[in-house]
Amino acid sequence: MSETSEPEKTSPELPSADTPATPVTPVPEEKPSTSGPLRQFMGLFVVPLLVVLVCVGVFIGFGWLAYEEHTAGDYLDDLRSPWPPRRRQAAYELSRVLTVDRQALAEDPTASAELRSLYRESKDDKVRQYLAVVMGYTGDREALPLLIETVRTSPDSQSRIYALWALGGIGDPAALGVLEESLGDADPGLRKTAAFALGEMGDEAAVPALTASLDDGITDVRWNAALALARLGSDAGAPILRQMLDRKLLAQVPEITTEQQEEAMVGAIAALAAVERDGARPLLLQLEKEDPSLKVRQAAIEARKILDRPEAGVPAPVP
Repeated sequence: MSETSEPEKTSPELPSADTPATPVTPVPEEKPSTSGPLRQFMGLFVVPLLVVLVCVGVFIGFGWLAYEEHTAGDYLDDLRSPWPPRRRQAAYELSRVLTVDRQALAEDPTASAELRSLYRESKDDKVRQYLAVVMGYTGDREALPLLIETVRTSPDSQSRIYALWALGGIGDPAALGVLEESLGDADPGLRKTAAFALGEMGDEAAVPALTASLDDGITDVRWNAALALARLGSDAGAPILRQMLDRKLLAQVPEITTEQQEEAMVGAIAALAAVERDGARPLLLQLEKEDPSLKVRQAAIEARKILDRPEAGVPAPVP
């Protein structure tokens, strides 16, 4: 899905052994502690750009059925294999393990240092991409310099995209500058990944830069900026969130699938309810009664139930 005004590079699909992700569907043109309903809404958010990070794993394999029995430590050992295909497969498998269990390497005191060393030494872009995923999941703040260097110097756009995602996952404010810089990159794939990562980071200092991205010429970027702003407690992207819930507009998007429409709408429902609260209620009721998708109707029901809870207070920013 891309707009005719500007070609887009594919964003990464993680973890997958060789195929990188479907971007967030475009709409047609025309971390402090928290409590309260916004935190509850976050379970309903569509993860922009990289939703497939947590739900897609295309196992390509190299005939090693025994790999299914390996532990995270085994894959880490295999990353030192002299055989390049084995290293790539091990990196992929390790990213897949961490997608399911982010504590899989927590008991290994040398794992983080080993991952940084492997990332630094590897000449294989795919291996580095999967290792970036792993470092993002483990929250290794010492990996920041390596990831920032990748974003700023790598000639491979996919490696830069994975590094941006990892920076958002780590959530260190020291990455704020490079993420905001990437909102102005010529590659729309990097811009929308940066927007997503800033939402993941949860730093309200990113609100001005994300608000500026609501005027980006690529709708995928605007969508990610609007969703990220909602995660930071800002309603600046509410008009775009409402566009994402307009089926007539969605129907005009070239190549959009039914599943992509539903994913976008579910994310926008949660985001709009979180930032507009009672202002979103009429639209939630309309979607609950009239939308043809059971998934969308259920998301509207759940969002309204959260708003109806007597203990619900003013939403707080999400970390």
